[in-house]
Amino acid sequence: MTWLSRDTVPAGTGFLRLSPAADVAVPLSPADLAATVELSRETFAAAGITAEDRVVVALNSDGDLAGGLLTEALTGLAGATASVGPRGRMRLLAALEAVGATTLVITPTGAADLLARLHMEFLVDPLDLGLRTLVLVGEITDQRTCRHLAAEFGARVIGVYVDPVFGAALAWRDATDERNPLVPVRDGLLALAELSEDAVLAAAPGKSAELVLTPGWHSTLGGATIRTGEVVDLDGSSGIPAPTHTVGDHVLIRGRWLSLPRLRAVLSKIDGIARWTLEIRRDGTLDIATLKVAFARPSLLKNPMWHGRVRQALAAVTPVTIQVEVLPEVSETSAPPVIDDRRGHHLGSDRHGR
Repeated sequence: MTWLSRDTVPAGTGFLRLSPAADVAVPLSPADLAATVELSRETFAAAGITAEDRVVVALNSDGDLAGGLLTEALTGLAGATASVGPRGRMRLLAALEAVGATTLVITPTGAADLLARLHMEFLVDPLDLGLRTLVLVGEITDQRTCRHLAAEFGARVIGVYVDPVFGAALAWRDATDERNPLVPVRDGLLALAELSEDAVLAAAPGKSAELVLTPGWHSTLGGATIRTGEVVDLDGSSGIPAPTHTVGDHVLIRGRWLSLPRLRAVLSKIDGIARWTLEIRRDGTLDIATLKVAFARPSLLKNPMWHGRVRQALAAVTPVTIQVEVLPEVSETSAPPVIDDRRGHHLGSDRHGR
């Protein structure tokens, strides 16, 4: 059995599914792409999407949350399907009304942000939208948020697991009860692994395990076990729980995976940075990422060109907006980068330390 991570998946030939920062390239032959779509369609059908549903997909069309692929999977299953992307809540509201949507596919924070804007900015009662189902994908969420969304929209809230490698919807669950495990649409798609060694893990109460893919449907990677970087907490019950943490060299921000090696590499090329901290928090409805930079020379503290170089470096590695905060004091000594995830999601880059 070959063990891989997203960083070590061989690119191969043919159509390549690229992450937003092009740090992960996954081969998908025409048959593989068709199988990915069909798996996703089966998952949505198992989750209860039928021809009576009119679906709006408010996800990215590239990279980690492949809204285009999921839209294709829903087409032919639902009575009507439209994709509007994640940006612009007013546009999303207009799309829901124009389509007569009964189902919305969105990230958990996107749904919470839409709800807040409906109340505070648009003065729209969420119940008036007529949504019957919210499909949440792409982020770690909590039962309280899911129950709140269900009550406010008067809708069924389900979680669909979309894997970060192929972009396929592989499993679903009723998201209003944290005890509900993921239900894979086929046997043998998902497994659990030890964090510190390449070994499949049987259920063990009180342990954390990494969710791994066993893509037997893929033409060239069917014999591999691929780590996802998503961690579940085992409580002894049967089934696979929904992910509650992340681990490894990618951190999840606003439904997108940020490559920490890429971030370290681009920032290391900027002369004068002594140390930096990436702070991620979720104070309101959305993730907020801030890069706190300490320069080694006083002349750089108020240098707009150097500050611009930092912002350009961030834009080169992720489409997620990361604010830049220059610390007021000069740092005479260098220090390793720090990832300060105040959401409590990311466990760290070193699996062996967990």
